[in-house]
Amino acid sequence: MFFGLSNYIKNLLPKRLFYRGLLIVAVPIVVLQITISVVFFDSLWIKTNSGMTRALVSEVKTFVDAYDNDETNKDFIIVLFKDHLGFNIKYEKEKIIPDNVPERWFSPVDRSLRRELKNKNLIYWFNTTNFKDVIDLRIKYGDGYFQFYIPRDRLTTSSARLFGLWITLPAFLMIMIAIIFLKNQTRPIIKLAEASEKFGKGEDLEEFRPSGALEIRKAGQEFDKMRKRILRHLNQRSEMLSGISHDLRTPLTRIKLQLAMIKDENLSQKLSSDVDEMEKMLNEYLQFASTGAKDKTETFDISEQISNLINKYENPNIIKDFNDRIYYNGRKNLINRCINNLIENSLKFAKKVEVKIEKQQDNIIIAISDDGPGIPQEEYENITKPFYKIDKSRSEKKSSVGLGLSIASDIVKSHGGDITFAKSKFGGLEVAISLPF
Repeated sequence: MFFGLSNYIKNLLPKRLFYRGLLIVAVPIVVLQITISVVFFDSLWIKTNSGMTRALVSEVKTFVDAYDNDETNKDFIIVLFKDHLGFNIKYEKEKIIPDNVPERWFSPVDRSLRRELKNKNLIYWFNTTNFKDVIDLRIKYGDGYFQFYIPRDRLTTSSARLFGLWITLPAFLMIMIAIIFLKNQTRPIIKLAEASEKFGKGEDLEEFRPSGALEIRKAGQEFDKMRKRILRHLNQRSEMLSGISHDLRTPLTRIKLQLAMIKDENLSQKLSSDVDEMEKMLNEYLQFASTGAKDKTETFDISEQISNLINKYENPNIIKDFNDRIYYNGRKNLINRCINNLIENSLKFAKKVEVKIEKQQDNIIIAISDDGPGIPQEEYENITKPFYKIDKSRSEKKSSVGLGLSIASDIVKSHGGDITFAKSKFGGLEVAISLPF
């Protein structure tokens, strides 16, 4: 029960750090302001208004009782209440008091006035909205009624509005200040996350400068050190393989020249075939080493790019299942290499290959299906490993070193995407690439 409730509350809470921090700051302020306001209005403002209303109704009742006394000078008492209490009183003889009293139940002033008039057993009618500064109150008397114009400040005080204003403005001011400080504190974290994402995708990252609080700066400094170590390692690997390439190409070239001078054509052809395989394997090693090469990110038409790539094969068995233009922001050369590796891999073992592109929500899905022998499902997790070969359902050629799918997987993941495998509708293998955009 508590676990389900905890998950429900977690789902309601914001996911971003800025809004969580703002919630931590704003909620106590708002709760405190509401509590103070409720206490003020309940304990002070409402009770004060009730007391003022009770005193006012008592004064009205006093006037009615005094006016009803035969010994009282009627005009004198009207003048007396006007001079000392601010009441403008007029007796409307032979007039009927209205029956429809405006019922504004949401108004504390109206509720208090109605309650006190009923307690004094007076037949009344009043309106608190007709005039800005006075209240129109009518009390039945004899065959007519008294009409009282009473100053509004006798019933309510304006301090409530001032209190509401002064309690609201500081709260908004404090929340605005909190927003500014939270923005300044979360900006370094956002920059660190963006730098990590760019570096994870293999994009060229400018000099990263840690900023913010001490803990955030320390995390940024450690990330920068790690980034430089990884770049140094990648550069060393590329330089080492480039050196190996240079060293191996020279003897391979000499071997080719010597083979051309051998008179035995059968022997020369066999040795030349082995040399060509060695050269092809060497090229695959170099391609694998240069997978993380720095290419600039750009926006391009990925459907047109793949279409041009397919047209270069001039193979009618490669089917294109896409028409719409789909634009993607990524590294064009690496994406081209990835699709090229997958198509070549399919063409090695299949006669028919279909390339399909479609948009699904926030992803671009590229599916390459073939009618080859396929791959066992238990091998799906292994085929993207470098130098891994499957000899069960697909007989690999000698020239292949098992790097094509590994290179394609690295390129896709460097763009924040995913690569999955399944049985195709043609009975072979389907490779699905998901690229976020």
